[in-house]
Amino acid sequence: MTPRLALLAACLAGTIAPALAAPKLTDAERAEICAEAEARYKETTGRAVGDEPVKTILTYKNLFCPMNFEVKAGDKLRFFNVDKRTSHSVWFRAAGKPESERFFPNETYETTVDLPEGDHELLCGPHWANEGMIGRVTVQGAKP
Repeated sequence: MTPRLALLAACLAGTIAPALAAPKLTDAERAEICAEAEARYKETTGRAVGDEPVKTILTYKNLFCPMNFEVKAGDKLRFFNVDKRTSHSVWFRAAGKPESERFFPNETYETTVDLPEGDHELLCGPHWANEGMIGRVTVQGAKP
């Protein structure tokens, strides 16, 4: 295979495209976007994210908020879309889990953590490769 074909194959496989196309945000920019997402959530639901009975992750401007979080195996996760027009999904691709259905503005996707202990990459199916919508979940053993 020529170098040019190898590069094209890598791009199509999704191994180079994310690094080339994903926007580079600073920690401060991510924090600002997530603060805006939390404000939108409170405006929509009347509650703060931290007051929810289950771990709630917001999807907004092609970010998971928070991007990195810890859970226990068996915990319930709720993903809430606070975008105005964009749908998202949840996908633990490397763990061999199927991608969720898309959830649209003001919709949720809920799942129970059935991943082994350790770090797991969390992707938004339509936005991880080009927009860099990737998070990390650390699973800390089983729920008591």
